[in-house]
Amino acid sequence: MEECKLESLSVEPGQKVACIWLQVSVLERQIFDFLGYQWAPILANFIHIIIVILGLFGTIQYRPRYITGYAVWLVLWVTWNVFVICFYLEAGDLSKETDLILTFNISMHRSWWMENGPGCTVTSVTPAPDWAPEDHRYITVSGCFLEYQYIEVAHSSLQIFLALAGFIYACYVVKCITEEEDSFDFIGGFDSYGYQGPQKTSHLQLQPMYMSK
Repeated sequence: MEECKLESLSVEPGQKVACIWLQVSVLERQIFDFLGYQWAPILANFIHIIIVILGLFGTIQYRPRYITGYAVWLVLWVTWNVFVICFYLEAGDLSKETDLILTFNISMHRSWWMENGPGCTVTSVTPAPDWAPEDHRYITVSGCFLEYQYIEVAHSSLQIFLALAGFIYACYVVKCITEEEDSFDFIGGFDSYGYQGPQKTSHLQLQPMYMSK
């Protein structure tokens, strides 16, 4: 079995590339969520970016608490992305057409990809229905090569894959740091052959003292 060593936990170039790719994927998703005013995903993405930075800091500085917190967050992150997938695929009672959960029910905005997906053609419908708000336009979208819900599902699936890889690595790092700390021996700290202070003798030795005249 391969032995864990703290020296092997330094951030290698390949790990740096993986961290950069992880952050870029989240930032790309954050941009399009901003364009679609998807407030719940915006908040989740922001928290994820912060915790990824803390997890990287914990790996560099050998802080198992930071890495453990990062691993716990990844479980929540996977859960969130599974919910997003179920939302766009309308699993159970969820509906992407009627529910505005992702905008906290404060706006009628949808995914940015709904109107701007590959090959999509947007046509304004006039006159608009009576129930449509005055500051919103009523449109139809057609000709999309890939429906917007599948693009959102692909984004969430990528995040789940990256989160699972990060969780495995985080558990490995915490295991290595813990084993190294358990086997570490402070020099002279608990050594039975360490320094011992002077001991008192059972009797004093008297020496003659001469005085000159």
